[in-house]
Amino acid sequence: MKPLNVLSLFDGMGCAWITLRELGIKVANAYSSEIDKFAIAQVRHNFPEVQHLGSVTEVDVSRLEPIDLLVGGSPCQSFSFAGKRNGMSTTAKEEIYTLDRYLQLKHDGFTFEGQSYLFWEYMRILRDIRRYNPNVYFLLENVEMGKKWERVLSEAIGVQGLHINASLVTAQNRRRIYWTNFRTIQDNWFDLPRQAIPQPKDRGILLRDILEDTVDEKYYLSDHAVNKLMEYNKRQEDSGNNFRAKFHEEGKMNFIKVGGRGVDDLVKIPSQRIQIAPTNTNGIRLLPQD
Repeated sequence: MKPLNVLSLFDGMGCAWITLRELGIKVANAYSSEIDKFAIAQVRHNFPEVQHLGSVTEVDVSRLEPIDLLVGGSPCQSFSFAGKRNGMSTTAKEEIYTLDRYLQLKHDGFTFEGQSYLFWEYMRILRDIRRYNPNVYFLLENVEMGKKWERVLSEAIGVQGLHINASLVTAQNRRRIYWTNFRTIQDNWFDLPRQAIPQPKDRGILLRDILEDTVDEKYYLSDHAVNKLMEYNKRQEDSGNNFRAKFHEEGKMNFIKVGGRGVDDLVKIPSQRIQIAPTNTNGIRLLPQD
């Protein structure tokens, strides 16, 4: 296989580059779209060859080498069952079901609810790439969501989503939907192609298998901090939002950071003390230790 030109949208900490490296896939030109300064700094440190393009709304693929692979996980908060599930809409409550309508609203200066509407920026970029490379490979990831919005995303991208829970291969419950054209089957002409990628085998990994035995005292929460978290949970419950700090024992962890607020997911240990999961979050998400 020739080296690929790869564009990673919503690049975060650079999992796309880690994956390609682990698979032994050579990259000719690596492009990243990300706005979080800390995530960008980490990718610059680990993958100095990556070229950074800034916000996804500003990406112009005509300025890049022809893209062979597009990957990304667009923001999920407005789809998630843990949130308010407003979907993709304007602040005036118009729901957006097509790329053309999104582009018209954007052109007319409308503002959008939350961040999940940025899925349409992924689709804009995929459309632009397909104009010169109709066979471009793509991978999109998002959270499990209601059937209506899953259908909207599937029809836009042209393939049914594949549901996988990362708990099969990690110590984290992470139910996600993946849309890709890597391997598909068209077995019903009246429906979208479906994916022929098998479910991963369950490795049986639990929190107790990956947590460090010796943990610095700084990772334990004081009684005051625990009480504050309980107050936070009560406020979230009263507001109808299910993003809360969770306390775990030996099974599976749900989040590393809760609700996008930088609040750590927490582990309850046998002494009844509460600790932050230390740097071994790599073990939770099955990333290499380096």
